[in-house]
Amino acid sequence: MTLGEGIETQGDGTMGGENLVEVTDSTFETTVEKSSIPVLVMFYSPACPHCRTMEPYVREYAEIFAGRVLFARLDIIAGQWTAEKFGVRSTPTFKFFCNGRPVLELVGAVYPALLKRMVEDGLQNGKECVANSTAINYDITGYA
Repeated sequence: MTLGEGIETQGDGTMGGENLVEVTDSTFETTVEKSSIPVLVMFYSPACPHCRTMEPYVREYAEIFAGRVLFARLDIIAGQWTAEKFGVRSTPTFKFFCNGRPVLELVGAVYPALLKRMVEDGLQNGKECVANSTAINYDITGYA
């Protein structure tokens, strides 16, 4: 399957065996919110030039932090519901999820060192983050 820009995915959603997963509205909950490890999500748009600038760094950090942090990306055009749910208004937006909840955020084509530092901070404070997070009850709906 091709995701655009010549990026090939495998059947499991990973890209070329990397620790970078393409998520959609239908896979976001199981991949990100119910992940057993922290997740960094890059919300992007295929037409966004800054997203293409940041993607090589995201791929590099996905390799560096493999096994400790899952890296995912979500196309906000195809995944409008999830982007709206998390208040994404511009691309790229990077959100660090701990215990299924967004705890850190960077917006725009930031210095790559800032993105790496955000991941390191999230990992360093991960135990406190999980301890202070409220579990999400997926049995609750907005419908009576």
